[in-house]
Amino acid sequence: MEEPTKKELLVSKIKNGTVIDHIPAGRALAVLKVLKITGSEGLRVAIVLNVESKRIGKKDIVKIEDKEVSENEANLITLIAPTATINIIRDYEVVEKKQLKVPEVVKGILRCPNPHCITNNDIEATSVFRTVKVKPLKMRCEYCETEIDENDVIRQILGNPQTKPV
Repeated sequence: MEEPTKKELLVSKIKNGTVIDHIPAGRALAVLKVLKITGSEGLRVAIVLNVESKRIGKKDIVKIEDKEVSENEANLITLIAPTATINIIRDYEVVEKKQLKVPEVVKGILRCPNPHCITNNDIEATSVFRTVKVKPLKMRCEYCETEIDENDVIRQILGNPQTKPV
């Protein structure tokens, strides 16, 4: 077997599963956390961190064998990795490629940081955030107009064990 050049990656193809590409550098582990993959599930996972990307400068890649990312999981991934693409692999071939887009409206996932917001004081009120700007991510609470940025979103999604895909 030949020695790989500096531009080659030593990650084998997967037969069936998901490849999440174009993840902003340093966020692959956050993607795994969103997917609730800890390593004890028995899934074969390859993580490539901080590789060159013509599209976004540096990127991470996650390959998960024998797991297809659901639409709900993709919606959560897009909030922490808006440049990501999701490739579904079957029998070594890409059968579906999804370019993620930040949703215009996010309901029930994020919490408004304003302690006076109705969503924090009325158990029947569900949080609703509208996307104001995609790059950099900025979202606004539908009720009190408090704005949160990409770091707030990431912190909430990763720090809230109650977070469930919608």
